[in-house]
Amino acid sequence: MMDLLFFAIFATVAVLCAINVVLQKHPISSALSLVGVMASLAVLYLLLGGEFIAMAQIIVYAGAVMVLFIFVIMLLNAGIEVRRGRSWMATIFGVPALLGLLGVLGYLLVRWFPDAPAIKFGDFTGGTAKEVGYALFTTYLLPFEVTSVLILIAILGAVVLARKELD
Repeated sequence: MMDLLFFAIFATVAVLCAINVVLQKHPISSALSLVGVMASLAVLYLLLGGEFIAMAQIIVYAGAVMVLFIFVIMLLNAGIEVRRGRSWMATIFGVPALLGLLGVLGYLLVRWFPDAPAIKFGDFTGGTAKEVGYALFTTYLLPFEVTSVLILIAILGAVVLARKELD
């Protein structure tokens, strides 16, 4: 029962922080809200029994990647976002369309996976350092390396854009 309570609390925190990422006007505030999402996900991983994955979530994503995001935001000297007028069409039809989409997705999940087993907290035995390292350097080696090259290209692009603004 306590696991369910912790799940509800940290899932709610993750969703609220994710919404806050989008609603913030300043990019640094959005990045800090994203740290809240990453920390909440780490707690959810702990609830599932993936201690190594939870710590990797904190160290890699909430630590290193978010520091990288903050440096890029500071390098680009991004200011507060200017709000434009909102479309009345989006205001009227946005929430019902979102609720309809969630309803259809829920229906399809129940329809396609009727016999899916329930999640039991703490029953996950995978996610050790050995298993994650083996998967990362065998099965997922190419996507891992491509992602690192794309991040490097994005940082170089940000530096080039920032230099052009200074000149």
